[in-house]
Order: sequence, then structure tokens, then C-alpha cells
Amino acid sequence: MSPTVFREKGYRFFFFSREESRMHVHVAASGGEAKYWLEPTVGLARNHRLTQVELNEVVDIIEARYDELTQAWRTHFSG
Repeated sequence: MSPTVFREKGYRFFFFSREESRMHVHVAASGGEAKYWLEPTVGLARNHRLTQVELNEVVDIIEARYDELTQAWRTHFSG
């Protein structure tokens, strides 16, 4: 299961339900995907074919919606 948290600017931000416990988010776009750690700070975990411009845009979105992402993580993984 991979619930979508939100979509913005052509990116889908989502979690995989059966993955490691460290807080992170996956981001998919038409050209590729990436994984970002949300703790202890926002950081790129891996990238598959997103450009540096896209990665910068994604970080901006994550930072702007950080509270929403971390709350969604806690809600999804609390059960």
C-alpha cells in the first residue's frame, strides 16, 4: 500500500506502508522518482532520474509542507 499524501506541481508525495521506520517521503514525477528523509533534517536519500531543478523544487515543497507530511506519517504509521 502506498497512500498519497498530496500532489503538487506534477509531483506525487507518498509513503510505502511496509518500509523502514525512519521518517521519509517518496516523490514521483513523470520523469522519475526520489526519496527524502524527513528526520533529523530534510535530505535526499536517493534519486532516480529527477533533475537538479526538480530536486530543488521538491525540497522547497517538502519544507513548505513539512508539518503536513510529518503529521500524515504519524497518522499513517500509528496503527
